[in-house]
Amino acid sequence: MYAALVVVFVIGYLLIALEHPIKIDKSATALLLGMVMWVLFILGADSLPFVVEKAAEHGFAGHLSDFVNAEILHHMGEIATTLFFLIGAMTIVELVDVHGGFSIITSRITSRDKKKLLWILGFVTFILSAILDNLTTSIVMVMLLRKLVNDPKERWLYASMIIIAANAGGAWSPIGDITTIMLWVKGNISTGAVIMYILLPSLVAMIVPLLFVTGKLNGKLEATTGKCEEEFCNISQKERNMLFYLGVGGLIFVPIFKTITHLPPFIGMLFSLSVLWIVTEIMYNRKPMGAERQHRLPRVLQRIDTPTILFFLGILMAVAVLQSTGILGDMAGWLDNKVGNIYVINVVLGFLSSIVDNVPLVAAAQGMYSIIPLEEAQALAAGSYELNFVVDGDFWLLLTYCAGVGGSMLIIGSAAGVVVMGLEKINFGWYLKNISLLAMLGYLAGAAVLIGELILFPPTKVLLGLE
Repeated sequence: MYAALVVVFVIGYLLIALEHPIKIDKSATALLLGMVMWVLFILGADSLPFVVEKAAEHGFAGHLSDFVNAEILHHMGEIATTLFFLIGAMTIVELVDVHGGFSIITSRITSRDKKKLLWILGFVTFILSAILDNLTTSIVMVMLLRKLVNDPKERWLYASMIIIAANAGGAWSPIGDITTIMLWVKGNISTGAVIMYILLPSLVAMIVPLLFVTGKLNGKLEATTGKCEEEFCNISQKERNMLFYLGVGGLIFVPIFKTITHLPPFIGMLFSLSVLWIVTEIMYNRKPMGAERQHRLPRVLQRIDTPTILFFLGILMAVAVLQSTGILGDMAGWLDNKVGNIYVINVVLGFLSSIVDNVPLVAAAQGMYSIIPLEEAQALAAGSYELNFVVDGDFWLLLTYCAGVGGSMLIIGSAAGVVVMGLEKINFGWYLKNISLLAMLGYLAGAAVLIGELILFPPTKVLLGLE
């Protein structure tokens, strides 16, 4: 049964990776994979020694079906915290976007110098993706790019840097990338540590390719004239500003909320969403406007990417089976024995994230290795291998960076890359030839900086006070 579970997972994983050639949405495949894995689990539970032993330890001896159901509820509790967080964040971003709130930023980018514009777009994307998320930021910036750059091939250079900057920017913020969110929500990393250690490496990962791409651009762009877009003309500038600052402020508030209350982050996210919901209701109640022109929150909910939510549900449920059956634990033991170097393991995971989706990679890593509680860490000797897996330990910080930034090496390696590829019709071969090597140099340079930080300023000493 162990072999059957692994084979089914690998087949499902391959079908997800081959989403475009086989023309089947990866969300459908992931959802089917997750459900099939649990069916196989409960049908073959009595043939899995690890499960039988674990069930007995938890008082389910002779009642394996009850044990499996208890495992489902346990994992669904953890998965739901991530999904509700994402739903809240995606809804807030859509609410701001549908009211033209991001024009506050985009309208201020007026430079016509090609080199200067590249750097402005890169840094704006880097910052925005840390506050919003790399996917949404990429869409906003590409929409802006279309208004500024007419030459499609030249626009590809700018769009490629938007992909790299979005992935790099999302890695150093607890709310900037889905994998960072997963690690933060589960408690593998803290807000302070992820910013303190990963900001500089992420910046390096963006600047290195930026320097090379700058040399490919010369001259100035033609001037453009802006006009009010029809869907935003019924919203005043004051209202756009209000929704923008409330939305961005609400997102920034979430890590602060978690630090103060110690409640799960999705509570803070839904709190922020509820505030924006009430504000928009009051705003529209005062407007003499037909319902067809209004963008109240129930209507905005129809715009969020529900298939992506279902994809995360399916893949996380599938990984949960591998965790509950002890397969991931065995894999972690094999890696420790055969490789035994967390730096090598994570850098390789970063390369893999450019080929396959980084969500199951991170979910698998979380299932393979347990978080060492702070109380236990205090009792460990300095230099102990287990210290790598303490909260904010070397392994988790490296995983955060590598999984988030590594996807830029191929255009299909991240959600930001896939959406920009679709919007701008960027050729896979063109990106591979012109950008992949630059992205890899940036990734490796940033990884080297992060490893240097971890060696010179070990988190276990800086953050935990261990000697």
